[in-house]
Amino acid sequence: GSIFPSSIQLIVSINVAALIIVGGMGSIPGVVVGAIFLIGLPELFREFAEYRYLFYGIALIAMMRFRPAGLLPSRITRREFHAGENEPAPGAPAGAETTTGRLELRHAEFRYPGAESSVLLDVSLTALPGRVTAIIGSTGAGKTTLLSLVPRLFDVTGGAVLIDGIDVRELELDDLWSRIGLVPQKPFLFSGTVASNLRYGKADATDEELWHALDVAQAHRFVAAMPKRLDAPISQGGTNVSGGQRQRLAIARALVKKPSVYLFDDSFSALDFATDARLRAALTPETQDATVVIVAQRVSTIRHADQIIVLDDGAIVGVGTHPELMATSQTYREIVLSQVTEEEAA
Repeated sequence: GSIFPSSIQLIVSINVAALIIVGGMGSIPGVVVGAIFLIGLPELFREFAEYRYLFYGIALIAMMRFRPAGLLPSRITRREFHAGENEPAPGAPAGAETTTGRLELRHAEFRYPGAESSVLLDVSLTALPGRVTAIIGSTGAGKTTLLSLVPRLFDVTGGAVLIDGIDVRELELDDLWSRIGLVPQKPFLFSGTVASNLRYGKADATDEELWHALDVAQAHRFVAAMPKRLDAPISQGGTNVSGGQRQRLAIARALVKKPSVYLFDDSFSALDFATDARLRAALTPETQDATVVIVAQRVSTIRHADQIIVLDDGAIVGVGTHPELMATSQTYREIVLSQVTEEEAA
């Protein structure tokens, strides 16, 4: 038996198909289809929250997949579909040339349609290029929802999200997506080959670039061991590779793209501690000029971040480094000490 009741399976299948096919064909803008999908299933998301990672991955990759063929409109702003709601914050004009990756949330809020309370409430933070910003919190704290505001898988219902001083709702979609490399906890791979999946990040990437990304992502060894190496087949959803291998291939795909903002949504969770440590060490020089945001459950993954954001029930309850938060945030201390001893945490 499936974990989903049959009726929910049917709804999910129809909505995912509509998202990929209708959104890709351009008869309805991809962002709108994504919104319909998400708005139409708020109860499903609340009940089966762990499957949001899969849906987010499908949504983002599907919309990016069809954009190069000119099948999606190049510009969709929030004003077109949410007339009368809070307007985007003022900023530089859309299409400004400066791209450094500075990410900012200003009093951001998000509430599911029809919900009584907000998932995120008055969230303000700044993530800078060349620095690692980590987000930690208990299950249901709003970590994944927060990241989803950046590529507009959700739009804020209050406040604003800005990249390089520009409200993301005012950026052209292809411009916005070109700046972001999102790796969800349960990434989605398409039917094809290792190479074709990696080139979703950059269509003209050379084999040398692909192997370099695989090396950084700690995926070189298992790909090299496949009979056809870069041309090894990948089944729909990546079901013929392990969860850890899917995560590493998705990280490699983001590295091939070389975005100015990396969003890692618990992207190291399926890796053993040694591989996790090696991968993060290898990432440092590769992402030194980019903004890196990491959501993680493991304290070991984020304890050396330049800035740690502690989320609790949709609100920020602590900001600082690991030593600072151990001294000032009870919520952070409880998370840390649930995983390691006091001596190990020091």
